[in-house]
Amino acid sequence: MPTVAGITLREATVGDAGAIAEVHVASWRWAYDGLLPPSVLDALSVEGRAAAWHTVLADAPGAVTVAVVDDDDNGGAIVGFVSVGPTPDEDDPPPGTGALFALYLHPDTVGAGAGKTLLEHGEAQLRDEGFTRATLWVLETNERARRFYERRGWAWDGARGEHRFDCGNRPIVRYAREL
Repeated sequence: MPTVAGITLREATVGDAGAIAEVHVASWRWAYDGLLPPSVLDALSVEGRAAAWHTVLADAPGAVTVAVVDDDDNGGAIVGFVSVGPTPDEDDPPPGTGALFALYLHPDTVGAGAGKTLLEHGEAQLRDEGFTRATLWVLETNERARRFYERRGWAWDGARGEHRFDCGNRPIVRYAREL
């Protein structure tokens, strides 16, 4: 797997569930600050996310790739992750469509190149699995994430949906690109 700026990518294991959950919660609290109510972000639980990630990693080995800092002092901390697979979209997507389910970084790592590396890895993984097109869903108001994907060749395909949060539904938009 590729290495960039002191970051190594590797396949996640069940033992990584807790570290992935820590990144997941920290990234949500940072990325969605001002986009979701504080009560939703405050209610996020590392323990709850760890249990969910444990299940995912046990049921689908190879479904998640983690970015690990190459640093002997901290034991190689996980600072980000990407997850891809077959699209769950039910609107009759073109044959060969895969999906990017999640790409999150610890806030301290944003801007260091790990996000771009994880995205490129996820796209390559989809290509290797035979997909020729990919989609992802992003919170409509998340301009930072939308710009990130747009700079890397993704474009809104016109599809809209809603994501259920504890505070109600929030609009999401689907991005797509050819692989």
